[in-house]
Amino acid sequence: MDRALTRRRFLRKSATLALAGAAGPQILRSGVLAGRGNPGANDRIVVAGIGAGAMGRGLLYHMARFDDIAVGAVADVDLSKGGPVAEDHGVPAYQDYRKILDRDDIDAVLIATPEHWHGLPAIHAAQAGKDIYCEKPVSLTVREGRLIADAVRKHGRVFQTGSQDRSRRQNWEACMLVRNGRLGKIKRVIGHNHASPELNGLPGHDAPADLDWDMWNGPVHPHPYHPQFREMRGWVTFRDFGGHSMTSNGTHGMDQIQWALGMDDAGPIEVWTEGEPYQSLVRREHGVEQAQAIQTQPKVCMRYPGGITMELGDAPLWGGRFIGENGELTIDRGAYHVDPPELAEEPLDDAEIQLERSEQHYRNWIECIRTREDPITHAEIGHRSATVCHLANIARWVSEVTGETGERLEWDPHEEKFINSGWGNHFLDRPRRKAYDFPEQL
Repeated sequence: MDRALTRRRFLRKSATLALAGAAGPQILRSGVLAGRGNPGANDRIVVAGIGAGAMGRGLLYHMARFDDIAVGAVADVDLSKGGPVAEDHGVPAYQDYRKILDRDDIDAVLIATPEHWHGLPAIHAAQAGKDIYCEKPVSLTVREGRLIADAVRKHGRVFQTGSQDRSRRQNWEACMLVRNGRLGKIKRVIGHNHASPELNGLPGHDAPADLDWDMWNGPVHPHPYHPQFREMRGWVTFRDFGGHSMTSNGTHGMDQIQWALGMDDAGPIEVWTEGEPYQSLVRREHGVEQAQAIQTQPKVCMRYPGGITMELGDAPLWGGRFIGENGELTIDRGAYHVDPPELAEEPLDDAEIQLERSEQHYRNWIECIRTREDPITHAEIGHRSATVCHLANIARWVSEVTGETGERLEWDPHEEKFINSGWGNHFLDRPRRKAYDFPEQL
C-alpha cells in the first residue's frame, strides 16, 4: 500500500506536510457537534497515527476504511516513514507527536511506536483528552504501565490495547471453557518460552538527515545510530528499547492465560527461574544465533493464587496450555483443542460465567469511543498482561545479578512490587532522560 516516491519528490512533499495544517482535506471537526474528546453518534471520529512503521501504517489504513473514521495527521520522528503515509492520506506529517495532541480536531490517536515510546505519548494523549489505541505491549516497565492505566482512568479516556485475540470467537470460547470449570480445577499452565532482550553492541553510523535520532532515543540514554534500528522491528531485541519476544509476542499468550484464569485485575504471586542463571547476550554486527540465545536463558515459572503453577515451555506462540483435573485445553490464535473433546460439547450460552464478547477489535474501540464504555482490552488489562511478561524478564535478570536460580520472588499484584527482592524492585522501572521524563502530575 506504500506509494513509491523519488527522494526529490519526497523531500519536497515532506517540507510541505511538515507545516501544521498546510496539507490535507477539510475535515469536519467532531467538536463542532459533540464537544472536544466526545464525538457524537453522527460524527466522524478523527484519528491520528503516532508511529508510521509497518504496524502504524497498517492501523491507519485499516481504520481509514471505516465510513465513520477520518485520518487527521501522522507523526513519526523518521520522515522517510511518516511522510509517505501522510501523503497517502492527504494529511500533515509531523516529527513531534505533541503537535498532534495540540490540535482540537483530533479525537483519538493510534500509538504504534517502539516499546520505549509507548508511555509518554499515551499519558500525554490522555491528558490532552484524546482516546487511545496502543499496540502491545502497553509498556516498557511495570511502573510505566501503571502510570498509563492511572492516567487513562483519571482523564476518562477510552483505551484499547492491540491484543486482538480477545476479539476472536475461538479464543473467547476457549477461555469460557476454562473459566466455567469444564477442565475441573486447573493444576498447571504452560506458556511459551520467549526470549529475553539482548544488549546493544552494534557499531555507530551517521544518522540520516530525515531522522531525529535524539528524539528516537527519547527517554533512553542515546545509543549510536545503526541502520538495524530503522528496519522493521529492528529495535525489539534490545533491552533499552523493548523486551524482545517475551513482551512483543508474549503479551498475546499471557493475555489469554490471564483472561482464562480470571486474573485481569491481578496476576501471579511468585516468580522464579530454574536451570543455569541468565546470561546477557550482546548483539553485534553479524547478529546472534537464536539457538544460542535460547540456551542461555533459564526456565521461568510462576505461581498463581489457588496453587496454579505456570511454566514457560513449549506452548503455542500465541497462547497457552491448561491442564486440569478433567482434561487439557490448548489455545492458540483463533483456534483451540480440548482433550477429551466432549468437554466442549455443552453450549456456552447459559454458562454461569459470561466473558465479554467482541466481534471486531477495531470496531469495539470505535464504538466505545461513542458510548464511553471500556473496550475489551482496556488499559488495566493491557498493563496486567504486559506485567506478567515483565516479571519473566525480571526473574531472569535477577538470576544474572545473583548468579543463582530457584529463588522465589514473591510478587504483590495489588501493590505491584516484590515483597522479598530488592533487585526485583530495582528492575520495575528504568532511568529516563529529564527531557523525556513522565509528568509530575498525571
